[in-house]
Amino acid sequence: MRVPALLVAFLIALGSPVFADDVAAAQSVIRAQEQAFGRNDSAVAYSHAAPSIQQIFPRPDIFMQMVQQAYPPVYRHKSFEFGEARAAGGQIAQRVHIVDDNGEAWEALYTLEQQPDGSLKITGCSLLKSGQAV
Repeated sequence: MRVPALLVAFLIALGSPVFADDVAAAQSVIRAQEQAFGRNDSAVAYSHAAPSIQQIFPRPDIFMQMVQQAYPPVYRHKSFEFGEARAAGGQIAQRVHIVDDNGEAWEALYTLEQQPDGSLKITGCSLLKSGQAV
């Protein structure tokens, strides 16, 4: 899968590094979803998805099936390590270095957005095999 040019532009446009609290909050949300995938807990994994994602995938089981099929390195992996993060205007972009079950390296770009209640929700995840051109 290729990282859409829009998300790359988003990461570049964000320009400013995030504050430690923002990073910790974003990583906590991503980690909670990643752990829910590991337990096959579709309801919890789904709860971390932004409303815009939940509109596209209206039930937790549909969301989980999409992740299993379209994002296998996110769904199952050997390692999942956080990289650089950027933020602006209530949005955060967080890179994650993933090694899948076959030992292949991937770069994920998660985007999160602050919700009206102050919580952060995941608005997207793009995958790029490490070493692959954008």
